[in-house]
Amino acid sequence: MSEQKAIEGVIEEREQVGGVVAGREQVAGAAGEREQADGVVAEREQAGGVVAGREQAGGAAVGVGVGQEPVRPAPRATRASRPLRGALRWAAALAVFAVFGASTAYGVTRLERTDVPGLGTASDGRWDYPELVRPPLPKGRPAPFASSNKATAHYADLRALVLPAPRGATADRTLAVGHGWVKTGTFLDEYPLKDDRELLGGVFRDRGLRHIAARGWTTPDGTRTRIYLLQFGTGLVAGEVQQEEFAGYDHAPRTLRGAPSTELDGRFPETWQLPNVTHYAYDEPRPYGAEQVRQAYLLAGDVIGLVVQSRKGDARAVPFQQTVALQEELLG
Repeated sequence: MSEQKAIEGVIEEREQVGGVVAGREQVAGAAGEREQADGVVAEREQAGGVVAGREQAGGAAVGVGVGQEPVRPAPRATRASRPLRGALRWAAALAVFAVFGASTAYGVTRLERTDVPGLGTASDGRWDYPELVRPPLPKGRPAPFASSNKATAHYADLRALVLPAPRGATADRTLAVGHGWVKTGTFLDEYPLKDDRELLGGVFRDRGLRHIAARGWTTPDGTRTRIYLLQFGTGLVAGEVQQEEFAGYDHAPRTLRGAPSTELDGRFPETWQLPNVTHYAYDEPRPYGAEQVRQAYLLAGDVIGLVVQSRKGDARAVPFQQTVALQEELLG
């Protein structure tokens, strides 16, 4: 608005200049007033170059002298003000649209945290996980599901593919070892039945289990999480072990500690299912024991994963589903 007032003030001054020049023409070429008018025009030119010449200064007559009939000044200022004001209106409109567009872009970049599975909010119980970053591949090695990777093998460091703990969680000292690997016996301790431990131990030896990476933590609400990643020689071998030992139609084929009975958990959002990763999720039905246990087995190429969450009273579904989904993203 200050710029518009300034321009209108210049227009008014131009009209005053036109009046001075018209008065000079009416006195039929009085030399003193003509010089005064020229001085006014020169001042306007020095003030901002608005008046380009006396021809544009409100109808000044060129070559008017004694004995010549002066030319009536044309009302240029009035006609010139309309396009100027129109231009100002357009400039103001463009400024409004620019501000609106900038605010819209800012709103788009500020997505709600509930739109992102990895970010937790107090409203729905999701945990606040750090940004997920896949580890780099060794030089010359393909991604696990690239067309050239016939074995669907994960060549990146398996320890770096284990989901990190959410913010505010306390690391499980039994799994948070310095080198990141756990012994086969540590994984087998998740199963209370001796027959299951012995059978699985033999399967792992016969099928060439390479190693197991693990991580665990406890969140402030008392939920304990354990994640294990078991890597085999090829995706074919891992798929056979998964189907034979860890895939059940309506309940888990192996009993975990604290979960004497299980049922299939089919409440996972379909949009969280990745094309190259499958999961089998199981819940402990009521009545719970000392705590509720949730579990999910994952299959991604040459890796079998196990995600376990337990909590006194009840283990909440939302953080469990979130944890499984993010672990799938790292493996997929």
